[in-house]
Amino acid sequence: METRQEKVLVVDDEEHIVELVELYLGKEGYRVVSAYDGDAAIEKFGVEKPDLLVLDIMLPGRDGLDVLREIRKTSQVPVIMLTARESEVDKVVGLELGADDYLTKPFSPRELVARVKAVLRRVNPPVEEEPVISVGGLTLDTARRKVEVEGLGQVELTAREFDLLYVLAANPGIVLKRDRLMEKVWGYEYIGDTRTVDVYIRHLREKLDDDADNPRFIETVRGVGYRFKAG
Repeated sequence: METRQEKVLVVDDEEHIVELVELYLGKEGYRVVSAYDGDAAIEKFGVEKPDLLVLDIMLPGRDGLDVLREIRKTSQVPVIMLTARESEVDKVVGLELGADDYLTKPFSPRELVARVKAVLRRVNPPVEEEPVISVGGLTLDTARRKVEVEGLGQVELTAREFDLLYVLAANPGIVLKRDRLMEKVWGYEYIGDTRTVDVYIRHLREKLDDDADNPRFIETVRGVGYRFKAG
């Protein structure tokens, strides 16, 4: 049976950057489609239904954050932000809106390829290696990337949120430091502030209806990290 070719939508208003990314991703076997402004990105996303989006922030018309906001209304497809903006505010806003990773220009095409591969591996793991985890009223079906919570039903998570919840739930009762979570979820190649973990934990708590002061699932161990309650 022929393996389906994974599709990446690259959105950037600089044509040479799009061509560079297309070249490197194409060599790795990905099918690449492109857009050069925000409106075209939203249209292409709806038509092409890509497996991953590489998205610049500074775009003509609707900027990348607005595009991401629009996409997240209907889809949890993984998004890697690719931008010249380096401020912490921009990074946090992107993460708050549901971006899965962040890469600033100038960038190494090989690093971008590595991140695309890493994100897609997490989103589409080998089915035979992934169990169903049930703990404390929460069930994660990692083959289907589905989460159900007793009393809430199915909960929609981004790829990165799912990965973070999986690592916590797979180690119930064990305190996991922020840097350890960064290593397990974002990978060794990720260079970022460990406060990124706190942003994602807050997202998870909101979606799981988990009170930080009286947690049902995720406990904060002050000054250390987080722990998934064993029961």
